Amino acid sequence: MLSLYKPELEDLRFRERMLADPETMSYNHAWGGVIAFPEEAWRDWYDHWIVHPEGKRFYRYVVNGAGEFVGEIAYHYDEELRGYAANVLVYAKYRGKGYGSRALELLSAAAGENGVKTLYDDIASDNPAAGMFFRHGFREEYRTEDKIVLRKDL
Repeated sequence: MLSLYKPELEDLRFRERMLADPETMSYNHAWGGVIAFPEEAWRDWYDHWIVHPEGKRFYRYVVNGAGEFVGEIAYHYDEELRGYAANVLVYAKYRGKGYGSRALELLSAAAGENGVKTLYDDIASDNPAAGMFFRHGFREEYRTEDKIVLRKDL
């Protein structure tokens, strides 16, 4: 059983840890791998994503039945895609338990409830998570040498 949690500012330590983990961020190798998310950046990020999302952003932690943060989901309006880009990230130590699939379902449901009609994602062309997106109703919009752009009408 998974649920969504709107993090408090101090909860961003989990995000910092997850983004700094090379195994978790291995999917991001095409865009630089791990991402620095130092505490001094938290307030601005939090205000942008949580306090003032302006109907263009959504962010939640994914929590398992034991109350542990296992990942994050988000969407934001992407000018290049001219639509809402999805993000599902499961901390490496929790992968292989079906959390990614369920998190993607929760993200799609939240987006639909918030009036989003279409979700997109662009993922590295060698990212094995593409199969999960296809199983959950995403289809390929186009592909380049580096990435696949996926789309799901909600």
